[in-house]
Amino acid sequence: MTHPDPVTHPETHPAPTPLDLLARGTVVPAHPLALDAERRLDERRQRALTRYYLAAGAGGIAVGVHTTQFAIREPSVGLLRPVLELAAETVDREAGRPVVRVAGACGYTAQAVAEAELAAGLGYDAVLLSPQVPGADEAGLLDRARAVGEVLPVIGFYLQEAVGGRYLSPSFWRALADIPSVVAIKTAPFDRYRTAEVVDAVANADRAADVALYTGNDDAIITDLLTPYRTRGGTLRWFAGGLLGQWAVWTHTAVRLLAEVRRARAGDHDLTVELLRRAPQLTEANAAVFDVRGAFRGCIAGVHEVLRRQGLLDGTWCLDPAEQLSPGQAEELTRVCKAHPCVTDDTFVAEHLDDWLR
Repeated sequence: MTHPDPVTHPETHPAPTPLDLLARGTVVPAHPLALDAERRLDERRQRALTRYYLAAGAGGIAVGVHTTQFAIREPSVGLLRPVLELAAETVDREAGRPVVRVAGACGYTAQAVAEAELAAGLGYDAVLLSPQVPGADEAGLLDRARAVGEVLPVIGFYLQEAVGGRYLSPSFWRALADIPSVVAIKTAPFDRYRTAEVVDAVANADRAADVALYTGNDDAIITDLLTPYRTRGGTLRWFAGGLLGQWAVWTHTAVRLLAEVRRARAGDHDLTVELLRRAPQLTEANAAVFDVRGAFRGCIAGVHEVLRRQGLLDGTWCLDPAEQLSPGQAEELTRVCKAHPCVTDDTFVAEHLDDWLR
C-alpha cells in the first residue's frame, strides 16, 4: 500500500485525533529535563520547553524517554510522574489543537505496564517502548509489547547499539507490526542496512497499512524522510515523520523541514535537491549536539547546551553529575552553528522566550 502525504480538507473532514496525527506523520521532539543548579526539577523551565515545542508547531512530544533521562524513574529521584504531569497539563491548557502525547516506558514487563498505566491515567496517547531489557529474547520482547498494548497503543523502538540497543531480526519487526496495539515504529539503529530491514519487514506485515514509520536516525533525518522505499512486495513506503532527540532543539526549523519534505515528495525537484544539500549540514550539527566524537557521552548535555544558549535552560545539569559536555564539544557546537545557521531557530526562540518563561 502506498502511503501518500496527507491532504486535509477541514470543510469536509473532522479534526484529526492525536493518533490520526501520528499516523499521518509529524514532528515529535524528545522532551528534555530542566534542572536547577541543585539538580532539582525546574518546573518553570520544564513548562517553558513544552510551550516552545507547541509554539514551534510540533505535532507531539515524547516524555520520559532517553532525552528526559531514564534516572527520573529511580526512587531516590522520583520525577517520572511529575515530569509526565507537567507536560500533559501544559498541553491540555495551551495547545488548542491535537497533540500526540507519547510516554516512554522501560524495564521488564511489570515495570513497563505500570509506567503505561501511569501515562494512561495522565492522558497520554501512546507508549514508546524501550528495547533495553537485559536477558529478554525476541519472543519475550513481543510478549512485553502485547502486555503494554493492553494499556495504551505502542510505538516500537529500534535503538542503536552504541547507546544500549541490540540487533533485532526482520521477523521480530514483522511480528511486532502485526500486534494490533502497535501504531508506529521508531527506527533508530543509525545503520542504513538495519533501517531498510525494518521498512521491508513492516511493509510485509499483515497490518502494514496501520503502522507508521518514524525516523529516529538523528544522523540521517533528511535522507530518511526523502527516501521512498520500494519493498519486496512492491509496496512504496515513506517515513511519516520523526521522533528525535535532535528535534528537541531547533524545533521550529524541524517543523519547516517536514513541510518542505512533503512539498519535495509531491514533485518539487529543486526543493529535493536543496534538501539533499542541507542533509549533511544537519548531520554535522547533530554530530556536535550528540557528541559523536566523544562516543555519545555528552549527548544529553549537548541538547541542554543548545537550549541554555537560547535561554530556555539555565544550565546543562543532568541528574548524573558525570553527564557533562565532552572536551571540545562546546566549541564544536559554536562552529557548526556559525557554519550552518539554517539548522537553527535562535531568532524564533528569542522572539517568544519571555512568554514561555512566564
